Amino acid sequence: MDDEKSQHLMARRSLLLLIDFQARLMPVLSGGTEAINSAIWLGGIAQALEIPVWLTEHCPDKLGESAPMTHLLSERTRCFTKRSFSALEAQDFRKALEQSGCDQLVVCGAEAHVCVMQTVLSLCGAGYRVALVADGVASRRPREAALGVTRCEAAGASVVSAEMVAYEWLGSADHVLFGDIHRRYLKPRAGEHLAFPGLGG
Repeated sequence: MDDEKSQHLMARRSLLLLIDFQARLMPVLSGGTEAINSAIWLGGIAQALEIPVWLTEHCPDKLGESAPMTHLLSERTRCFTKRSFSALEAQDFRKALEQSGCDQLVVCGAEAHVCVMQTVLSLCGAGYRVALVADGVASRRPREAALGVTRCEAAGASVVSAEMVAYEWLGSADHVLFGDIHRRYLKPRAGEHLAFPGLGG
């Protein structure tokens, strides 16, 4: 990736990849609820901005389907099944990605130190720019999740938050959809009101 465009996640070059958020895996994850909520939140914004949302399912006959994510399915959503830990090792996924025209992947998923990490390492090795959403990944053991994130960063992935991604996709308050996305997604996520003494907050 070249010039200043490589410094930011651009909506027209991005793809949101949600790895293995599967029904039988989620209940045993530490931080799984936050990871799913961040992924669903980003998925809604991606849909609004017409950014492709892709899902993977690892051995769904054993781990179940991506039940929490089914409402994200649309004509722009694709789901890939795999047996390899790295999604890029799945031939149909690799071929589809090569044909997609997207070279910036925003990644959420489980487990952070297994399928997420191995997918990110493969993507970085293949020359893709990867943004790993720290609040969008989880493992059964927090320590292993942290190690997985550290390894991804060392391989060249940018470690980001879901909110960082959203604002980079939008780029400016002048974006035609900024008002709608701010009302539906950004403002509710901002949480509690911040009061500043002496400023009437």
